[in-house]
Amino acid sequence: MDIIEILKQDYQQFPENQTYSLYSETVYFKDPMTEFRGCDRYRQMIGFMSTWFKQIKMDLHDIRRIDDTIETRWTLNWTTPLPWQPRIAISGRSELQLNPEGKIISHIDYWDISRLDVLKQHFKPQVSEKNR
Repeated sequence: MDIIEILKQDYQQFPENQTYSLYSETVYFKDPMTEFRGCDRYRQMIGFMSTWFKQIKMDLHDIRRIDDTIETRWTLNWTTPLPWQPRIAISGRSELQLNPEGKIISHIDYWDISRLDVLKQHFKPQVSEKNR
């Protein structure tokens, strides 16, 4: 199966059943919150998300390959396990760099909102269906 098709599947079922074999053992990852190297750390980060957050959903809006770069646009949603259960949304994009063997050696995420705006979503009043 083509790497684009595999990534589409991975986004659809994120964070479950990710295809870690697509990534180099020394993959570089960076987003506005963290930066590290290594596929094991990548697995740990996704494992942390699936353990801590609830109802995680990754909507893939666009994916394209240009030479050795894959670009994606997405929206990540989850429920934070606080008493008021805030639903969080981050839209953004990813740049994945491939090595000559076709493995992902770099995964950099860019968010469309600031870290502060993500934090604010946790405290913004939620309008429930009962209050409408």
